[in-house]
Amino acid sequence: MARKVTIFTGQWADLPLEKLAPMMKEFGYDGLELATWGDHFDIDKAVKSKAYCEDKRAFLAQHGLDCFAISNHIAGQLTCDRLDERHEAFAPAKLKGDYKAMSKWAVKHQMDAAKAARNFGVKVVTSFTGSPIWHLLYSWPPAPPAMIEAGFKQFAKIMTPILDCFGECGVKFALEVHPTEIAFDIASAQRALEAVGNHPAFGFNYDPSHFGYQGVDYVKFLYTFKDRIFHAHVKDAWWGKGDGTVGVFGGHTEFADPRRYWDFRSPGHGDIDFERIIVALNDINYTGPLSVEWEDSRMDRLHGAKESAAFVRKIDFERSAIAFDGQFSNA
Repeated sequence: MARKVTIFTGQWADLPLEKLAPMMKEFGYDGLELATWGDHFDIDKAVKSKAYCEDKRAFLAQHGLDCFAISNHIAGQLTCDRLDERHEAFAPAKLKGDYKAMSKWAVKHQMDAAKAARNFGVKVVTSFTGSPIWHLLYSWPPAPPAMIEAGFKQFAKIMTPILDCFGECGVKFALEVHPTEIAFDIASAQRALEAVGNHPAFGFNYDPSHFGYQGVDYVKFLYTFKDRIFHAHVKDAWWGKGDGTVGVFGGHTEFADPRRYWDFRSPGHGDIDFERIIVALNDINYTGPLSVEWEDSRMDRLHGAKESAAFVRKIDFERSAIAFDGQFSNA
């Protein structure tokens, strides 16, 4: 059976779920990956009230929709990051300026996300972790290996109790491997996994768009972590564009600036080879949803969301149940 096609609601958090749900059903989606901001899914309410979860499920079912994962990306960013004023919008307003309190809240919120997911009946939370060492990415002034190792140890110290909570709840933590996170390519993802002792609750929300422009083999990622792919985003990007004045690091330009070397695109409009991705997902027996994360500043989002649903259905296919030449042995 073909994989379910869902859409991540984070980029639609300005719309109430009451308006968004019927729209996405009309566009052709099977379900929603619910963001835990806007009014789409409230972690605090879901932890305290199973009735809230039941009502949310009933609302989705009323519109012919399902949910296979919730997203806690925004609060997750605060978990291991070096916090500053950019992060203040991600935490309760009463904590503004108190970065120690914000970090403490983020850790609790990650644990509560696991409990909320359990009550809601989903097995995956997609999220970020932030990174205490992202600022050391370019090694000048030279960053001694001990500083990098200390960063991974700090990540493990913070995340291990969170992952233990996820394990107790029977929920998987799916880190979206992404610049500014502790894991942003294959090598750093391997190191993050090792840092938490290959914790069974820790894995990845696969998103190829973050690899291509870095020069990372996004298909190899699937084979490398075949047992740790807990969720998959369908998002596209293009690279090698622009006018030669802006490189991979972005030049402090905004998305959709025509000078940029790379940018996110609506699925099917970038350079990601989704044919190879589907083959790889079949090879590793990934049967979870394909969740559109729509980010394209050059395209109307209603057009993009509708087109993306049709695109994902077109590119997805099941692995053959027979060898194509098996019948010749009976000739």
